[in-house]
This record gives sequence, C-alpha cells and structure tokens, in this order.
Amino acid sequence: MKVQCELCPKQCLISPGQSGECRVRINIDGVLRTVVYGYPCSIHVDPVEKKPLFHFLPGSRILSIATVGCNLHCKNCQNWEISQANPEESTAFPCSPQRLIALTKEANCPSLAYTYTDPIIYYEYTYDSAKLARQAGIRNVLVTAGYINEDPWRRLLQYVDAANIDLKALSDEFYRDVCSATLKPVQDALIIAKASGVLVEVTNLIIPTLNDKAEQIRDLCRWVKANLGGETPLHFSRFFPRYKMRHLPPTSLKTLDLAREIAMDEGLQYVYIGNILSKEGQSTYCPECKKLLIERTGYTILQNRIEQGRCPDCKKEIYGVWQ
Repeated sequence: MKVQCELCPKQCLISPGQSGECRVRINIDGVLRTVVYGYPCSIHVDPVEKKPLFHFLPGSRILSIATVGCNLHCKNCQNWEISQANPEESTAFPCSPQRLIALTKEANCPSLAYTYTDPIIYYEYTYDSAKLARQAGIRNVLVTAGYINEDPWRRLLQYVDAANIDLKALSDEFYRDVCSATLKPVQDALIIAKASGVLVEVTNLIIPTLNDKAEQIRDLCRWVKANLGGETPLHFSRFFPRYKMRHLPPTSLKTLDLAREIAMDEGLQYVYIGNILSKEGQSTYCPECKKLLIERTGYTILQNRIEQGRCPDCKKEIYGVWQ
C-alpha cells in the first residue's frame, strides 16, 4: 500500500519499501517511518554566529546537530555529502532526545540548533528534542530552507526560539531549477515564523549569474521589508563553488557590498555579509543613531554595547534576543 507523506509541499506518494525525495522517510509495511530518529550524523558545538544568527544571544555557544537527508536538492549545497546521502550509506550515532538535552547541558550551551542538512526532514526528532529542551530551559534554533507544510510548521514553531531561514531567490524558476522546489511555501514559512514570535533572520546566498543582479536583490529586499519588517536581519552570503556548481566563480566582495547597500536603501535595518571578512558587513549598528553596537570579526565578538536590548546612546530598542 502506498503512503502519502504530508510533511512538505512535495507530498511524496511512497511505495512499500521506498523513500520520499528526502531519502529518510520510508514506507515500511504501509506505515510511514523516519529511519533517522535519534541517529544524528553530526554533533558539534559552534558559535551561534555561525548559524548565522547575529541577534540571538551573541557570543554564546550552541550545540548543533543534523541527520542525513534533505527534501531539497540544491545544486550548490555545501553539505551535500550528508544532505544528499542515503541513510544506509552514512555514519550515524545513537543519541535520543533525552541524551541530546544532556549533551547540551554538559557542553554548557544555552541553545540547541537543528541545522547542517534540514531539520524539517528529521521532523519528529527535532520536535521531540525541542519540546524536551524547552522544558529544560534550553533555547531551540532552526537553520532551515523552510520547505514545509503549514500544519507541521506551526506545531514545531511552538517550541522554537529563533530561526535562520533561507530565501534563496525571489524566483520560482530559480527554486525549481536550482533546488528542485518552489518559492511560495518558503515565503509562507517565513511569514508564519515571524508572526509566531520566533526571532527570524534571513539568509540569501548570492550566486554569480543566477541571483546576483541588482534588480533581483532589490526585489528580494522589498519582499522582506514588506512581509517580515525592516527590523528582520538579512544575511547576504558568499557563494563558493560546490557540488554541482563548481563551474561558477565565488561571489565578489563588490557584489556583496552592493547587495548590502541596496538592502539598506530599501529600509532594512540590519544587513550583513557572510562567508567573507567585512568589517562593516559583519557588525551591528543602531538604525537610529548609526553608532556601532556589536563589533565582529568572523564569528568572534570584539565588543557588544547593547544594554537591556537597547542602544546605549539613543536608547532605541534593538530587535533580537539578548539575554
């Protein structure tokens, strides 16, 4: 008997013994099962800035996990060795949600990130772990492409404190050609997350020749401002040749600087540049008085002047979770 998966917009109809596009949700005797529950392939302690999250507990450490699999197939994926892997061909480690919470405490991390591949495809593991983490006073972070149906998304967001969500391009054609996905579900996921009270930051990877034109960047910035608010942090990330896109060059600093300039011109208050050192593009400035608030180099905080969530000079409230 075939089984319909209702987790993401792909709505895979799965034959017995087969998996959906994510490779890890399998029809076993007519029952849809996840074969990665409690088996992460990667566990690391990272700086929270690496997610990237610049407005969520800056300078803190975050336990970060992933399982194999992904429901997108981005041709530029930097973690393709695990995101596009079959579970039976990968190395994984038994780690129950309870053990995961214990590891987070042992590492003295205030937060737990579900990241690297996409927490959407290991949904049940993410959900159960996030629920336990919330009970234990540990914050939950999602790093995701946001390709999920509304009902499971809303259920998960009850336990999520912050999320960095990719907005890969404001183009359905781009999503279909590069990611084997579609645009609208991602837009919906972003809007729902922000409306749910989750601290949302957005990442846009700028890929030369595909989404790097000024008008494409401007359209994306206008959408973010209109639908998520000018206070929503936007990270423009530098592309490096990876996976099936080794033929393209890395994004130039000039393009990234132009993107940041366009975003600020369109009224976005916190705009960052990632995957490359940029003094102004990695620091946080007050949108009111323009004073430096958080100085960063790479993932390192050199100074943080924010006091009780406000600029110490003009007292403007700064969007974020600061303590």
